This record gives sequence, structure tokens and C-alpha cells, in this order.
Amino acid sequence: MLVATFSMCNDAKKAPIPGANQIELYKSIIEGKSVAVVANQTSMIGSTHLVDKLLSIGIKIKVIFTPEHGFRNLADAGEIIENGKDTETGIPIISLYGSHLKPTAQDIKGIDVVIFDIQDVGTRFYTYISTLHNILESCAENQVKCLVLDRPNPNGFYFDGNILDTAYRSFVGMDPVPVVHGMTVGEYSEMLNGEGWLKNGVKCDLVVIKCKNYNHQTLYELPVKPSPNLPNQTSVYLYPSICFFEGTIVSLGRGTSFPFQVFGSPDLPDRGFSFIPESAPGAKNPPLLGIKCFGTDLTDAVKKKLVPKAELNLDWLIGAYNDFPNRDKFFNSYFDVLAGGPVLREQIQKGMTSEQIKATWKEGLAKFSKIREKYLLYQ
Repeated sequence: MLVATFSMCNDAKKAPIPGANQIELYKSIIEGKSVAVVANQTSMIGSTHLVDKLLSIGIKIKVIFTPEHGFRNLADAGEIIENGKDTETGIPIISLYGSHLKPTAQDIKGIDVVIFDIQDVGTRFYTYISTLHNILESCAENQVKCLVLDRPNPNGFYFDGNILDTAYRSFVGMDPVPVVHGMTVGEYSEMLNGEGWLKNGVKCDLVVIKCKNYNHQTLYELPVKPSPNLPNQTSVYLYPSICFFEGTIVSLGRGTSFPFQVFGSPDLPDRGFSFIPESAPGAKNPPLLGIKCFGTDLTDAVKKKLVPKAELNLDWLIGAYNDFPNRDKFFNSYFDVLAGGPVLREQIQKGMTSEQIKATWKEGLAKFSKIREKYLLYQ
């Protein structure tokens, strides 16, 4: 297993400070310029939104680009985000989710600097880094500077998983990285730029404002939930390992008070734990709506020290597959998309153990480690 070691580094006197908070380091870059902001509800400077803060100091924001889940208010996973105007400032909003994933030349016309400030959770299939990829590409193609305000990665203390097969590139996996990449968005942007992974190898005029008091051994707790169904730190730690269930017939507890902290199905054995998904904000039409699901309760995963751990846990996925009565119906077509190719599904179907599967990742992780090392900003 190729992972980083980690330890608790949450000394209150040295709490991590995101790049956005350090306005003195980037004010000169954006003063007097026509600015676009890529932001959502996580783009906070203390209790003030980045957009509101920048406007208060006289920065001219021409447009807001928003990723999956919307700008100030959280929408369901996969829900169409419409263009519009910010109700608080009147600034036009262009959605970068759905049919329009990348700013066009017209979208970015007249912009001098694009600011990217979104909290990521460190996995390949979390779509905010796909939005980052498209932003950098658009900036490079249109000769616009990109300013990335870096934020700590709550899963930045390790990297693990199979490397994406680029033949299976999608919006939940655009780049040849493992499931958990162990990089901040600032580091990731430097890698996209430096490795020539943007379309046609274009290079972006990129500036990254680093975090203070952060390194890859820091266990950073998010002050704002990054998406509707990651409501707490337990879900954030579990997410890299159990998100694979999104590509199966199994529910991850969307439509309950503990999404991404449980998994279950009406066809799994009853071992004393069950839940019933209901329509709720952030999960208006969850999988297995109204159906009693039997499964596994991971709400105490931190207390039981199941997480945080510096590795992916495949045992939950493999165990559920082995317990399922009709295995031919366990996986759906989305699984290979999430997994970055068919190999993981085929390995599970062949009966390979977690250890055997992880052994096949070693070569890819070793190569990625050398690439990653070049772009680390927090040693």
C-alpha cells in the first residue's frame, strides 16, 4: 500500500488558514480588473462569502460561475443548475453543470482574472476538480489569468486506488489519477498545468494562493458542508470508500439523516440495522425511496476508529456484493464510470479479495507518487 502517514495537527493556535482569507496576498492581482468568480456555498472567509467580501473592497465581479449543487443554496446531486442572477448581488450566474460544463469564449469575454475558490474533498469522482480542469482549460485557451485560492483537503493525508483509464474519462473522472489523490485544489491545478493534461497541452497563466498552517498530515475539519449529502466529517472520511455504492443497487442513505454513513438494500440480510429513504432537501428522489433497506451502520465510524485511515476500504463493497442474492443485478452501468474503467468490477466479480485488488494498484500508485511529488506545496 502506497500511502502517506498522518497524525493529528489541529492545534487551535495554528488552525489552517485558507488562501481566500489572505486577501493581502492577492488583492493587487485583481484590483482594477474585470473578475469572474468560480464559487459555491463553501467559498467563505469566516462568516462572509468571498463574493460579498470582494465587492466590499471594490473588486468588480462581472460573472459568477457555479459548479454542481449551485452557488449559495445546495441542490441535489445531478440536479440541473440553471443560469440566473445572484439574488443578493444581482451578478449574473452561469452554471457549469449539466449540458454546459466549460466556460465558452463568450462566457469569459472581457474577463481579466478568474478566481477559483471551492472546497474539495480529495476524490477523483467529486466533480469540483472536473470544474477546475475545465476552468483552467478555458482560461488557457482565452489568455485569461486563473487565481486559485487554495483550501485544505480533508482527505489529503493519503492517496490510494486505481488510476483512471482515460478511455473511461467522464465528468466524475477526467484525469489519470487514483480514486484518492491526496492533493489540494492548488496542487492539483499545478499538476494539470504542469503535466500537459489540459486539452492540446495548453498552459494556463496560473497563480495559487497557498494555505497557512497546513500540511498533508493535517486532519482538517470542514467548517461548511461541501455538498448536500456530505453533512459531517464522518461522511467526508467515508466518502472515498463507499461512494462506489452509487454504481450499484445499494442505497447510501440519501433521504435519511445520515447520508454516506450507511449502506443498505431490501435484498441484503437483516442483521439488525435498517433505514427507509424518504424525500428530503438534497435528496428529493433518493434511490429506493420508501423501501426498507437492511445493511450496515457506519455513523460511529470515527468513534470506532474505522476512519480516518490512510487507505481505501474495499471490504464494505466486496462484503455487500458477496451478501447479495442476485449478484448479476448488483452493479449498474454507472459503476465502471465511477471506478474509471471495468477492472475493479471484474476483479470483484472474479472473487478477488481486497488485498489482491490493492496489489494490482501498486505500480500505478508508484508512478502517480512521482508525478504528485513535483507539485506538492505543503511538505
